[in-house]
Amino acid sequence: MGISEKRARARINQSESEIAPNNMLHLAAALHGTCSGRMSPKKIMEINKLIVSDHLEEAYVNLLSLRLELQREHQALDQEDYPIELVNKEKDLSLLYGTLRNKMSAIVRNFSALTSCKKEQLVYVAYIILEEEKRQGETGAMQGWRDAWRDAVLNGVRDTLKKVPLDSREQNASWLAVHLGLLGKAVVEDLGKVKTELLSSYPPDFNVFETYVSCHHEAVGEHLKRLLEKVTELKDYYALLDFIIHHYPSEKIMGSSSLLPELKEDQRTLPVDKDFLNQIKDKYCARLQADMKTSLNRIIDLENEESWKEKRKPVIDEGIYSSHIDMDIWTNIKGHVQGSRRIDVNLEQKVVRSCLEELKIFPKRFESAFVEWSSPLSNSSLWAEYHISYINSFSALKEHMESYKDTCPIQLELVQKEIDRLTTSLSQAVMENFKTDVKPFLRRQMTGKWFSFDDDFLQLIRRTKTLSEQSKYMTPKHKQAFVNEAHFFVVKDYVSQLMKNNYSCKNRKNETAATKITNQWEELKEIFQDMNSSLDWLNPVGNQLSDIIGCKKSDVIRNLEPLVDNYPDIMKSHLSAVLYFRGIIRGREKHTILQRLAELKQRTENTGNREQALFSEIQAAVNTDCLAGTPFSCLSFIVPDS
Repeated sequence: MGISEKRARARINQSESEIAPNNMLHLAAALHGTCSGRMSPKKIMEINKLIVSDHLEEAYVNLLSLRLELQREHQALDQEDYPIELVNKEKDLSLLYGTLRNKMSAIVRNFSALTSCKKEQLVYVAYIILEEEKRQGETGAMQGWRDAWRDAVLNGVRDTLKKVPLDSREQNASWLAVHLGLLGKAVVEDLGKVKTELLSSYPPDFNVFETYVSCHHEAVGEHLKRLLEKVTELKDYYALLDFIIHHYPSEKIMGSSSLLPELKEDQRTLPVDKDFLNQIKDKYCARLQADMKTSLNRIIDLENEESWKEKRKPVIDEGIYSSHIDMDIWTNIKGHVQGSRRIDVNLEQKVVRSCLEELKIFPKRFESAFVEWSSPLSNSSLWAEYHISYINSFSALKEHMESYKDTCPIQLELVQKEIDRLTTSLSQAVMENFKTDVKPFLRRQMTGKWFSFDDDFLQLIRRTKTLSEQSKYMTPKHKQAFVNEAHFFVVKDYVSQLMKNNYSCKNRKNETAATKITNQWEELKEIFQDMNSSLDWLNPVGNQLSDIIGCKKSDVIRNLEPLVDNYPDIMKSHLSAVLYFRGIIRGREKHTILQRLAELKQRTENTGNREQALFSEIQAAVNTDCLAGTPFSCLSFIVPDS
């Protein structure tokens, strides 16, 4: 017996100790006979037929016999003397081994479809692989038997997953959720068969269960990538992410009690490529942003259909006008964010960013649609009520979104700026509408007709009270600034009528004018106090001006001091206009009063409140009669010689 034959016999003995089933004894005995040289191999075609007909043990014994025969023929020849018959014999041997490997791969691949007796062939498969691994390096040996076995396992798993039912989107709206449920069930069943039916067919060093788990991971990952190509809807992207991150490693699939204790804790997670997971997340967020744009547009459509077209008054919720737009938007975003949080923190941040990106451009779209619809109604109270309701709703939305400050501070700031721009625009629209409405009535104050005609002032009061009533339903955050602006405007424009030199009191009409100003001022002051204006510093100006207008000429200087103390920004031109209305148009009295103003202003220059500026916002008319009665010699210094 040669050295190579002795080595082969030793390896066979080792194999027998690793695979002990009784049905392997015949193969082991046959291999002993082959290695001892007592057996002659069958012909090539006969061996091939044995392989094709699944007689692996007999085919393999003959292959080994053929291989040993080839080795002896090699040893008998010189290296230079290599006949063509031997070359052809080597090729035949190689082809037969390839056929054997393919047959073994087919058996492994289709193990789940094998009958009980056919499954015994897996024992021969394992034995042959072990034998071939021990004979690596010998003449005619084929490499990669274990790799080929794993490839067969993987392909078998792929085949199993391909059989999982998959409906089309048209057949079933929940097609993917249903498929993933069935996919998980198939994985558990397949691994369960491995655990109960295969482990005994292989020696321990094959790590059969771990190999099948690894192949299921790989095949499932490939399967999910193909599924991703079919996904277009948000719920299906979410289903994929939930399956990968939560469902797959859960007790329902890889953590199933039926797979314990063979399946270890560190084998439960699906090892998908990070780029693939990010790809699903990015597609999810892109779909979410598109869906959110549609839902936001739908909100505009619903407002148009349910409120604008019907001209339905805004609802009053907790004492303020409300459109519930903020709740519709916020609950929509909140639902998506909470859902993404159940996947992982990374997706939550992506979702918040996507929602904020889409929300950022919504205020302009909403404003454009609302302005287009509401412009023809600008003279109705409903117009203002809608504006106030949207000021309130978008302000509430801004507060709701504040909860995402830590997640996406930059994107949130941009959204808040757009909301602020919208609420400011809506508020200014109401304010400008009010100003435009009352300006004609303010312009007709302090004129000759004003003494005997109260209709203009009554219209001013009526419209201001309407504004006051509307402002009650405005959120406190915006109401204060709104009321203050209205208060300042009415006071400024009312006082401005004294600055236009439209009328000059004569024959003690200044006393009548002062009384009327006082009475009107009290009405205005009462309205803005009811509106809770915080501009209390405006309240004295009407009474102090009426004191100057109604008092004796000798008392003007005395009444001037409190006016300058409260309003240090009053100028000479302003006081000149007030004196003109009072009837003091020129002369020493006027000069003395104006000189006293200069003294008082110099005294209060460093003590006056610069933030409380009223007269600096009022333009006084130039008194063209100021040079009347001036000597010509004085005029020569002003008017140059021609």
